[in-house]
Amino acid sequence: MTQQDSIGSVNQDGLSRWWRAYLEHRYAVLFYSLVLTLIGTPALKAVGASGDLLQLFLGLNLVAAAVQADSRKGRWFLPAILLVAFMLRFLSHLGGYEALSIISLVPWTGIALYAVFCALRFALRSTTITAEHLYAALSAYLLAGVFLGVLYFSSMQIWPGSIIVSGAGASHSFSLFNGIYFSFITLATVGYGDFVPGSDIVRGIAIVEAIAGQFYLAVMIARLMSLYMREER
Repeated sequence: MTQQDSIGSVNQDGLSRWWRAYLEHRYAVLFYSLVLTLIGTPALKAVGASGDLLQLFLGLNLVAAAVQADSRKGRWFLPAILLVAFMLRFLSHLGGYEALSIISLVPWTGIALYAVFCALRFALRSTTITAEHLYAALSAYLLAGVFLGVLYFSSMQIWPGSIIVSGAGASHSFSLFNGIYFSFITLATVGYGDFVPGSDIVRGIAIVEAIAGQFYLAVMIARLMSLYMREER
């Protein structure tokens, strides 16, 4: 083996170690990435940053969510679909097709919800409680809230008036962050009243999200408590 081959082998081993470390803690990375997105986006917007940063952050979160470590064959399945969705969105921006740009957000939601399913499967199949399993459960909750917000935003752009805005926000255009905000107040069944479903489609999605949010908390708490009691014994 030549010196160059040896250096290349060392670099590949180093990259492999970093990649394995990431896969072992991918849900922790995803959780903190989502939290930083939810906290940092309004903060950056308040200081005059572009609203497109939110879409960039959501794309990075979706990449982190799409990478799976369950099998080598299925590991790149979601990222491949995600790449197609990104290309579709890029081409729609390049050609100035606003409707196609909005519709291209819908596959993001589908990929994210499948990633939620994978995270839940990872958390619920465990026979022991580890930090990574807890991060998977938390990430699934945040991921569902964020990307259902993307779906609400898309529906508002395709069918104006799908969400009724009252108060001071009624004079402003409905933003992507508004959709995420509406999603989380629905998921948590808070219902402040400043955003109200205005169409049957949004009402249906909101009903499913509110019920799923309550079932999720009940099932996840019961599961974690059963595992905790089993470990105590």
